[in-house]
Amino acid sequence: MDRRQRRRAGRTVVAVGIMAALGAGATGCSGRGAAAEGVNGAGGDPVTTLLRAADTLRGAGSSKATTSMEMATGGTRVTIRGRGVYDYRRRLGQLTVVLPEDPAGTSEHRPITELLAPGALFMKNRGAGVPADKWVRVETASLSDGNLVTGGATDPYAAAEVLRGTRTATYVGRTEVGGTRVRHYRGTADLSHASRRASADDRASLAAAAKGFATAEVPFDAYLDDEGRIRKLRQHFSFVNGREKTAVAVASTTLLYDFGTPVDVHLPSPKDIYAGRIAESEAENRSAH
Repeated sequence: MDRRQRRRAGRTVVAVGIMAALGAGATGCSGRGAAAEGVNGAGGDPVTTLLRAADTLRGAGSSKATTSMEMATGGTRVTIRGRGVYDYRRRLGQLTVVLPEDPAGTSEHRPITELLAPGALFMKNRGAGVPADKWVRVETASLSDGNLVTGGATDPYAAAEVLRGTRTATYVGRTEVGGTRVRHYRGTADLSHASRRASADDRASLAAAAKGFATAEVPFDAYLDDEGRIRKLRQHFSFVNGREKTAVAVASTTLLYDFGTPVDVHLPSPKDIYAGRIAESEAENRSAH
């Protein structure tokens, strides 16, 4: 697959993951929550705690994950959901992503299987002329969002790497996520700063996101257990609508649980990767330009 074809594939995946599913004229907003209850939690300085959250995940090894991505369009909020597993040491994950139903209440899309790997996103059942038995491969550094929203799900480890750019954070207080006691932190991360501190695998992708989003600032709410592992991470990204040149807000939520679960992810062989031209619908073309 040559560079030009990869760029076309990247634009099309954006359309499938977000824009084609939700509409090219979407607008949205996000809330920031209540005032913090304190400056420091029992885990120490909030900024320091969040800066090392990605490293703590690597130490945890693996987990199950569920994701959701919300966006407002035409006054209606719709959500793309995913579920799967992730190996933080090998940087490999697999998610099944389900696109929202159409207004009539029926699903127009088969679930998309996504494989997450260092520097790459593989998608199966992505439609638009791709044979059912083939995968589409996209280089994440070639995407204007660094694959933080493209696939309709944020790579769990990339989401944690964004926290390496934490500039300000406060400790909100104790709560529960999935029956586990956690510490709730609220803050803002800077994608440019995160890219400089990120692992080699995510550095280029986060740098692309810092340039491609409407703003490099990412407001977030992070929920960490007593071992410092992320249990829930909600991040707000803002990108520019290609057609109307308006800022569009996307809220991405990642839930991590069952740490240590076995993960068996195998990337497709070259013969299973689609190398032909990817068809683009009219709606996709509108969102890509």
